[in-house]
Amino acid sequence: MPMTYRPTVRGRRLARELRKLREEQGLTLQEVADRLDWSRATVSRLETSQTRPRPGDIADILDLYGVPSPARDALITLARQAGQRGWWTAYQDVFTGSYVALEDEASHIRTWDPQLIHGLLQIEQYSRAVITAGRLLPAQEEIERRIAARTIRQALLDRENAPKLHVIFDESVLHRQIGGPEVMRAQLEALNLAVETRPFVCVQVLPYTAQEHAGLDGRFTILSYPNAADPDIAYVEGTMGDVYLESAEEIAKHRDRFDRIEAEALSPEDSAHLIAEAARSSP
Repeated sequence: MPMTYRPTVRGRRLARELRKLREEQGLTLQEVADRLDWSRATVSRLETSQTRPRPGDIADILDLYGVPSPARDALITLARQAGQRGWWTAYQDVFTGSYVALEDEASHIRTWDPQLIHGLLQIEQYSRAVITAGRLLPAQEEIERRIAARTIRQALLDRENAPKLHVIFDESVLHRQIGGPEVMRAQLEALNLAVETRPFVCVQVLPYTAQEHAGLDGRFTILSYPNAADPDIAYVEGTMGDVYLESAEEIAKHRDRFDRIEAEALSPEDSAHLIAEAARSSP
C-alpha cells in the first residue's frame, strides 16, 4: 500500500510558488492541465501539497511557465528536497497528518496546553501513561512503537540547531498524577532540568489565579521557520482531526492568543519554583 504523502515545509513552499507562477501567467488549472496533457486534479494536487512533487513534472510545468534558471534550478531542487524521506516516514502508522514533518523543520515552537506537558519534554513513563490512556489500551507492541517514535522525535532538542521551544501549560498539569506520584515527580524534575540545561527551552505555568483567559478554547501550537519565505503555521489538534492554519489573519489571532496567555503566566523563574515545589510535594 503506498504511503500517504505528508508535505514538509519545502513541499508547501514549492506548492505556493507553483500557484503563484500560474497566476502570474494568467492561466487556469484546466488550461495548464490541457497544455501538459495532465488532469486538472493533478495540477491542483501539486499546488495544494496533496501529492509528492516529481522533479520531472516540476521541470515540465516550469518550462510551460517560461521560468529561467537559476530560479528554475532552485525550484527543481526544492522538489527533490520535498521528496526526501524524513525519519518520521518509518512511523506513518503512528503519526497522523503533517505535524511532525513540519515540527522537524521549525526554528521556533510556541505551544499552549491546558492538560499535558508537551511531547518533546515528556519522560518515557509519562508518555507511556498518556499513550495508553489516550489510545484506549492498544496492544502492547503498539504502545512500544509509539514510545519509540516519540523518543526519536525528542532528538530534535539535541541538535546543534535545535529550535527555540516555548511551552506554557495550565497549573492543573502539575497536580494531575499521570503515571502515579513517582512518575510525576520524575517528570517535573526532568522538566526543570531541561530548562536549566537547554537555554533555548522556556517553560511557563499559567496559574489558577488567572481565572478566565485567552487559552480556554484549548491547546494549539505555532511553528515558525528560519526562511522568511515560509510563513508561520498554527496547528490545532482535536479528536475529530487536526487543523493547520496558514492564513495571515488566523496566524495573527493565534499569536495574539499566545501573547495574552504568556502575559498572564508566571515568569519562567517563578514557574520553575512552582514546578520544583510540586515535585517535592508529590505524594
